[in-house]
Amino acid sequence: MNPTGLDLPPVMAAFVFGLMGGAHCIGMCGGIMSALTFAVPPSMRHPARMGGLLLSYNLGRILSYMVAGALVAALGTLISLSPTARVLLQTFAALMLILMALYIANWWKGLLKVEAIGRHLWRYIEPLGRRLMPVVHIPQAFTLGALWGWLPCGLVYSMLAWSLAIADPYQGAMLMGAFGLGTLPALLATGLAAQQFSQLIRHPATRSIAAITIIGFAVWQLWSLIGHTAH
Repeated sequence: MNPTGLDLPPVMAAFVFGLMGGAHCIGMCGGIMSALTFAVPPSMRHPARMGGLLLSYNLGRILSYMVAGALVAALGTLISLSPTARVLLQTFAALMLILMALYIANWWKGLLKVEAIGRHLWRYIEPLGRRLMPVVHIPQAFTLGALWGWLPCGLVYSMLAWSLAIADPYQGAMLMGAFGLGTLPALLATGLAAQQFSQLIRHPATRSIAAITIIGFAVWQLWSLIGHTAH
């Protein structure tokens, strides 16, 4: 398999990586989900409305991921004009996945330094989000979610590195969309106070299994790359 090609397995892998990153999503964004939920006036917190708002937040967030994936992949088309550059991009993407795995398992927090890259942009976006609160309507929730999608996140940056290596805007968007859908169960569970599911995702054993799986996939990507380069 071409390591940069986006056939069904990589899309499925991106979705699974989103699921596996649920523990980080709960830790980083769970507080945001809870705050948005409790900001809704008590008289308006009936299940149908809350479910609609939670879905709208997350659909906006996932759309932002897809836009970022398309933009980064478009940049990848310019960078990967030479075979050497393509190999370097693919290697970089696999190494970022390994960092992502170490981050999920709490084995190494070096990816936090990568998050600092996006904090400069977030300083300009965050005030826009505050103007939309408290959120009581679905269009507000969707817009706030779209802004929220640009929150600095090491896991998102790891997946964007993969989109960069793919070097195809459509495929980069689909990859990020699959990843975003994978993160959806954890964040919906947080917003709906599904404690048992949240505890399962955050369990050290679950995080370790997720990390090992992602590392295995990254090593397979590197091995495929070495074999392809040798030929």
